Amino acid sequence: MKYINAAILLPDELVQELQGYIQGGYIYVPAIHEQRKCWGELSGYRKELLQRNSRIVEEYKNGASMEELADRYYLSIHAIRKIIYQS
Repeated sequence: MKYINAAILLPDELVQELQGYIQGGYIYVPAIHEQRKCWGELSGYRKELLQRNSRIVEEYKNGASMEELADRYYLSIHAIRKIIYQS
């Protein structure tokens, strides 16, 4: 998270109003709920995991055992089972 000096970003009146509540500290301004990104959307990791899970399911359907998939993808058999049964 990047910190921005309020005096640079906000109008003087708003800075003075905020100083009535907090001075020299940090304040978090949350994003509007509708604009929030889900976990992994910004980095692309969510999409990457979905693609990996699709490959796991496809390989399982083509005859790969859960043990083989666990070794190949460095996951536990429990994790492989969960991926397969959620598809």
